[in-house]
Amino acid sequence: MIGLIGGMSWESSAEYYRILNQGVRDRLGPTASARCLLWSFDFSEIERLQHDGDWAGLTARMTDAARRLEDAGADVLLICTNTMHRMAADVQAAVSIPLLHIADPTAVQIKAAGFSKVGLLGTAFTMEHDFYKGRLRDTHGLDVIVPDDRDRSTVHRVIYDELVAGKVTAESREAYRQVIARLVAEGAEAVILGCTEIMLLVKPEDSPVPVFDTTALHAEAAVAMALEG
Repeated sequence: MIGLIGGMSWESSAEYYRILNQGVRDRLGPTASARCLLWSFDFSEIERLQHDGDWAGLTARMTDAARRLEDAGADVLLICTNTMHRMAADVQAAVSIPLLHIADPTAVQIKAAGFSKVGLLGTAFTMEHDFYKGRLRDTHGLDVIVPDDRDRSTVHRVIYDELVAGKVTAESREAYRQVIARLVAEGAEAVILGCTEIMLLVKPEDSPVPVFDTTALHAEAAVAMALEG
């Protein structure tokens, strides 16, 4: 049973649900679907606490959700957002079932493709803090670069003002294309879509180098983990 800590935002949680069920159906047959549990937050509360810097309050909510999912029968946990992996260690410590960290299947696929220097797009928290870049660097040996201050502001704004509300515009897609182009000019061999909503906006054709969608890779790894043990 896959336990999902979602609602951050529900737009990307819906993609998790789709990918999980499609993955199980592809493996087990046309009527098969994923056995999963979803704890879905009200993202307006989460977003407020993020921008207030109340990470202790957020950690308390995340660990509570993890325990509730374990108590309900989950065998593995997924945090359905990159940013909230800031408290991944606390969530894992709160339960006895494994937490599948979103950065790990992403890094595995990047290294399997032969890349070592990658650009990272995500919220300002993900791009600027070390909880995500550090794991890619220290655990997986990747060289991670992020956009400059102005581009980070653009990427963050589009996520919170548009993508979490399901708004996808040509103007924002072009802005992201330009940010990606500048990362490539700095040597990025590939780009991580390190926010689970970015896949709503950026497609492979929007980048001159391969893009790695953390949402799809995370969900696909969960299917493999659940079915293969």
